[in-house]
Amino acid sequence: MRQRHGGPRGAGRHRRPAAPGRRRRLTTACVGAAVAGALVAGGALATDVLREDGPRPRPPRASSGTAVGAFLGSDSAGVRRIAGLQKWLGGTRLRVGHTYLPGDRWVNIEGRPGFLRPWAQWRRAEADRLFVLNVPMQERNEENVPDHEVRRLLARGAGGEFDHHFRTLAGRLVSLGVPDTVIVLGWEMNGTTYTHRCAPDPKAWKAYWRRIVTAMRSVPGQEFRFDFAPSRGRDAIGWTECYPGDDVVDIIGMDSYDQPPGETFDDQVNQPYGLRHQVEFAAARGKPVSYPEWGLFRRGDNPQYVRRMLEWIEEQKPLYHTISDYCPHGVWRCAEHPRSSAVFRSALRPGPGGPPRPGRPEYCLDLEDWLGAWFGGRRLCVTLSSREGGR
Repeated sequence: MRQRHGGPRGAGRHRRPAAPGRRRRLTTACVGAAVAGALVAGGALATDVLREDGPRPRPPRASSGTAVGAFLGSDSAGVRRIAGLQKWLGGTRLRVGHTYLPGDRWVNIEGRPGFLRPWAQWRRAEADRLFVLNVPMQERNEENVPDHEVRRLLARGAGGEFDHHFRTLAGRLVSLGVPDTVIVLGWEMNGTTYTHRCAPDPKAWKAYWRRIVTAMRSVPGQEFRFDFAPSRGRDAIGWTECYPGDDVVDIIGMDSYDQPPGETFDDQVNQPYGLRHQVEFAAARGKPVSYPEWGLFRRGDNPQYVRRMLEWIEEQKPLYHTISDYCPHGVWRCAEHPRSSAVFRSALRPGPGGPPRPGRPEYCLDLEDWLGAWFGGRRLCVTLSSREGGR
């Protein structure tokens, strides 16, 4: 069964479609620029063109202490996009770099230095940044491995057979200068998709988690924090049945997308194993919460969901949150969600928030990665206002 919400699944699941030729991309960009120019010449006044290069940002609002970020790609391109998203937000500082180790083979779960190095360099550049790394617990993690085989693999893991892979990963993170990495281990374990799922044998799953944490903490110099992050709701099993113990969990996260179960945001909060259950479960154990994955999904462009999720985050003060910023979930790199994008941008921009002024439509053109790098972002946006009345 395919993943219900199509969230980030390691490097392999994030390959972009084959890009068209350079000539076609250049033609598209030129046509878009010509259209924008025609709109200006035809009786409308363009303002905030390439708003990333607009007025200097005001001083940031007082921070709640929550570190903000986005998943922008698994490889080094994800690191490079952080600066573009910051500029699109008007200078808001993103403190979280978030990526996923590929779950295809153990050699990749061990963390190839070439894959980890750009993220480690980004993390080390500023002292208060967070590097968040999703780590699969099994290879062939998305290959629809049947339950009976998952049970055998969990038993082998609980017996210590795979400990050395995680010691290798821990050693590489320490040697790269990121010993304080937040490890989102075996995420969405309450689901039906991953080979690291819990439901086939919860007892073995919990024992295996404990072995992994013990193996990684055995490496000298480590300061890892381990994030237990189920998906919202019950799914295949109530996620509390998979909880491995307070001594081996540092953060209680939750992945939550705009999709059932839960027809409204209030449903998503109050449903069994929902958002409220998460924060109460964490509070009872003295643990911070996090939201490693959240975003749009089944209901398309839904600004009310984005607004309510950001209000929930502000109220709960999680350690960090990272929106999944690619289609169908995102708000910056996904032009399909203009209303949600406006809400997110308004809420996260420095200075007082607020909705965009009415009567000022915005048109955006996706510049592709290669041209977007020239402008500090992938999207060229033109906001239009009428000349009538001297406005």
